[in-house]
Amino acid sequence: MKNILVLVHDDPGQEARLQAALDVTRALKGHLNCLDVVIMPVVIGYDWSGYAGAMLLEEERAAEKVNRLVLEKRLAREGVAWSWLNATGDLVSSIERAAVLNELIVVNCRLDATTYPDMRASTSNLIVTSGKPILAVPESGRGFAVSGRALVAWDGSLESDAALQAAIPLLRQATHVTIVEIDDGSLDIPAEDAAAFLSRHGVHSLIIRDEAPHGQTGRRLLALIADRKADYVVMGGFGHSRLSEALMGGVTRTLLTHSPVPLLLVH
Repeated sequence: MKNILVLVHDDPGQEARLQAALDVTRALKGHLNCLDVVIMPVVIGYDWSGYAGAMLLEEERAAEKVNRLVLEKRLAREGVAWSWLNATGDLVSSIERAAVLNELIVVNCRLDATTYPDMRASTSNLIVTSGKPILAVPESGRGFAVSGRALVAWDGSLESDAALQAAIPLLRQATHVTIVEIDDGSLDIPAEDAAAFLSRHGVHSLIIRDEAPHGQTGRRLLALIADRKADYVVMGGFGHSRLSEALMGGVTRTLLTHSPVPLLLVH
């Protein structure tokens, strides 16, 4: 995991994204690719050729030009290798195109005060469609504790397996790794197998088991984040269909909405 893509855009979540991306890039001795997206504004009727649309787009471009000047000065002092990429258009499709030859995408879980673009919806789309691990950080986050406490949510699914494998470079640097097995009746491969897999990569872990009523796994994980003082969570994203998750209040949706710590998510 050497090539990190971070969304840079002048919004309330930018500092949390950038600091987390810098922490990960520095710890992994990687390269940070900063993607500055000029997001197409919402215009009633979606008439981009009209005067209102053109004015809003020009304002967005001007704001991002200033944003770039500020961030380039900061990046020059951060001691990491970095590049700058520009894009104009839809947020999700812009990130997907830029994600080629990157191994991690850093975005926010959600942006509470920003209705457009809807960051939680955008992040949900990226989890499913990008084919890349997603590091989703809370808006209030102040970095990524690489040497902190990791909580791995394990249910034996292909998604949790993919997340576990993607997280190995980070888990190697964690001071504590806890694998939490929450049995909601769908468990297939036990947590001992995941722990054995990690041990072969030099990662020692502790297993804890819990139970949650059907549909309450997300809430139970939130409680365990607090109980274990976890600094970040590794988990599969949207193991069930997104429609099913939306209807049932799925784990991914719950964590994106309420998690106080960064989430490493893989579909």
